Amino acid sequence: MDAVRVSALRERLAGTGWWEAVGGFAGSLRRSVERRGADGLLLVGTEAYEPWHLAAHLADEAAWSAVPRLAPTLLRHRPAPGAPAHLAHGLRRLTEAGRGATVLVIAPDAAGSPLLERVHDARRHGATVLALDGAAPTAPGDLAELAALAHERLSVGTAAEEPFDLAQHLVSAAAGTPGTVRRSPLARLAALAARLASPPPITRW
Repeated sequence: MDAVRVSALRERLAGTGWWEAVGGFAGSLRRSVERRGADGLLLVGTEAYEPWHLAAHLADEAAWSAVPRLAPTLLRHRPAPGAPAHLAHGLRRLTEAGRGATVLVIAPDAAGSPLLERVHDARRHGATVLALDGAAPTAPGDLAELAALAHERLSVGTAAEEPFDLAQHLVSAAAGTPGTVRRSPLARLAALAARLASPPPITRW
């Protein structure tokens, strides 16, 4: 993702209210990980989609913004034997998530029953659940169930790869930018463009 592509959103987003929705969602994410008693951000995708890039961007934002709790633990449906420690966490972590946890679910398409069951467990045990989804028309019931589990949801409105990828970039950048919601759309996009074009400080992903 480069600054040119981010800047090109200015006309597309103007007057749609979508940027405000992104900023509000990102603000909720940041507040959740910074609240008293918070003990970690659990990031999980679907069986068909692992949010590697979002994990890397959130880790970068945690370093840039000095908000270490933005750095996520990526949960995988099938961790490979012998995987590095940061890639070895499975869905069982969701069933163990408690009141201090924040669970961020990324679902460009159907979430799947196994994931939804574990997210339900996490919410029942007091975790804060946020969902970023593609509102895929092929699985309205599945995503409706995810929406019902989430304390807050951002729907991208399409499962197309680029818009969904772009939404993740904007959410991570906005979560790492204090006061993002209160600045003008043009200033916000300019700041995000500069941040997204900067070299990342973390390369472990």
